[in-house]
Formats: sequence, C-alpha cells, structure tokens
Amino acid sequence: MDLDQLASLRTPEGEAALAAAAALADTDSLAAATALRAHGFPAELANAALTQVALRRKAALKFGAHADRAFLTRAGLEQATRAVVAVRRAARLADAGVRALADLGCGLGADLRAVTAAGIRGYGVDADPVTAACAALNAPDAHVTCGDARDFDLSTVDAAFCDPARRSGGRRVFRPEDYSPPWDWVAALPQRVPHTVLKLAPGIDQELLPPGAELELVSVDGDVVEAAAWCGPLAWVPRRATVLRAGTAHELTGSGTETAPVGGVGAYVTDPDGAVVRAHLVAEFAAAHDGRLADPSIAYVYTDRPVTSPFGRCFAIDEAIPFSLKRLRAALRDRQVGRLEILKRGSALDVEQLRRDLRLSGPNPASLLLTRTPAGPLALLTHPATP
Repeated sequence: MDLDQLASLRTPEGEAALAAAAALADTDSLAAATALRAHGFPAELANAALTQVALRRKAALKFGAHADRAFLTRAGLEQATRAVVAVRRAARLADAGVRALADLGCGLGADLRAVTAAGIRGYGVDADPVTAACAALNAPDAHVTCGDARDFDLSTVDAAFCDPARRSGGRRVFRPEDYSPPWDWVAALPQRVPHTVLKLAPGIDQELLPPGAELELVSVDGDVVEAAAWCGPLAWVPRRATVLRAGTAHELTGSGTETAPVGGVGAYVTDPDGAVVRAHLVAEFAAAHDGRLADPSIAYVYTDRPVTSPFGRCFAIDEAIPFSLKRLRAALRDRQVGRLEILKRGSALDVEQLRRDLRLSGPNPASLLLTRTPAGPLALLTHPATP
C-alpha cells in the first residue's frame, strides 16, 4: 500500500469498498475481487480494500476490537505490539508519573494509542511515510510525524519508548547492529532520557542491555511475544516474567542469576512458561514450589506434589523410561494411547518423525515429555495434573 491508496481508502468510496470487502471476507480472493469490481469499484481500490480487510482479520489477535477500524501494513503488523501488552505498559508508565512520551519508531501506533488512552501525551515518529500515516489514523490523540527517530527533539518529553525495526527488505533482521535505528544509538538512549523503555526481540542477547536495566519477558496465552528493557527509574527489579492468560496478568520477579537445586525425577514435572525460562527465573519458580532440576541446564522442574501455577504446566508422571523407541512404543500400546502431546527440552529428536515411528493407536490421550538427565535421554509418560 502507498500513500495514494491509503488516501483512497479514506474517501467515501473507499469506506464503501472496505465495507463491501468485509462482507466478502470469507469469499475466494479472486471471486471477491470480481464482485467488488462488479459493484463499480476500480480494480486498484478493490484490491487495496481486500488487502486491508485481510490484514484487519489477521490483526484481531493483536489489536482486539480496534482491528476492524485500523489501517495496517504487512510489515507493521508483524512487529506491532498486542493491545493487552501495550495497555499494561502504558499503565506502568502512567503510574511512574510519565507525562509526555516519544515513541521512536512508532510503527502502526499500537503503543501510542495505549499511552494516550492512559493520559500521557504521545509523540510518534516513524521513518516510513505509509506506516506513519497509518499510526496517525490509529492513534488520533497522538502527534505523529514521518522522519528519522534520531532527529526527534527529546527535550520535549520526559520518557521515551523505542521499538527498533527488526525487518529490512521484507526479511527479519537478527543482528542488533542491523536494527533501525542501530543498536548503539538505541542502547545509549537511556543516557539522554532516563525514563526509557526498549521493546526487544525475546531472544535478545541479555549482555547487550543498558546497565541497570530491568528485562521483562512477556507471554500471552503461552506464547512469548516480546521482551522489554525498563531503564533508569523505571527499572524496579533485575528480571521480570509477565504471563498474561485469558487477560489476567501474573508476574514473577528475581535476579535472573539464581541456580535451582538439582535432584532426582519426582512424581510431578512442571514445564515453565517460556517467559519464565527466557527471563532466567526458573530457579525462583522452583524455589516457590520446593522443586528441583534433574539437569542444571534443562528447565523442567520436578516436585513431589502437584503444582498449580500460571507460570507453568504441571504433569503427573506415570512412567519414566530411559529413551528407547521400542520400549516407548510398547508402553504407549499398553496404555492404548492414540492422542499424544509431545513436548521436549534437551532433546534433538524430530517430534513429527517420532510421532510417525510410534504408530499410535487407541482411544486414550497422554503427554510425552522428552528430556535429558545425567544418566541419559529420558521419556516421561505423563498426564496433566492441573486443568
């Protein structure tokens, strides 16, 4: 989409095309395009409307109820913050007394929309003209400009939020030095604006974080969606795992440097949420439940009692088998297991190939956890201990 197409979608004819495209959302794309042209919409406008409606449907998971009114680009949607995460972040900024915030690399405006709704003056800047125009429409209470984030006058705000672009030419960028703005500028931002939050990829090398930053890992309904570095006065703890499940937030904090005790396999095993693992808070989780690891490098937490926690899934261990395809196949056959959930930590096995090799048959469900102990590879036949 270019600026002319975006402008065309904002006209009465464009709004009518969007409404017509939404009504055809479940129709084959070629048939939908033909139908729109039959209604008198020009081909270019019809295609722009159909593309926008398709993106809005995809955006529902991130933008919530606002998705069907948002203006989107494919690249912007990939990196956009989920609304539930943006709202929590904005509330924390407001609680910290932030009054005016610069969103440097504002993308489609999801975070800007949240901060202005929280009563913070929002200023957004994005280098891409179409993305900036979409942000202005999606966050109408913010002031959005198109330009280089490095040129923004930071003296006009008391906080900064930066989500450096991690895509170039349609491809994902993995090296921080290839981010836009580049990482050295991003990492130095807290020196200029102490109240700074950096949105990062979950796999960021934690050694790269600004000194003293709090690293927060965020998961939504089991999926780790982002990391955030809270800097200066906003850093309250070294590490935080924020787990959002069904709209409810749960937080686990700690140093990120503790080590969990190591011991034998117990009657129960808990698979910690990915946010807990990536935040290096497995030891804190284990301590809260009198748990232990069988291998110090693998995050499965073993306990003698069931664990009920939003920070992980607990399984009752029915049988622990030193890994052998033949023995595992026999054990599943004896249990008449035909539906098998397979999880793994510390195992190089290909899950789908293993599923084929097991030749499952029967009416019963089970969960298989593949792992490793000092004695070698281990297969844990389990069933969920908690809903």
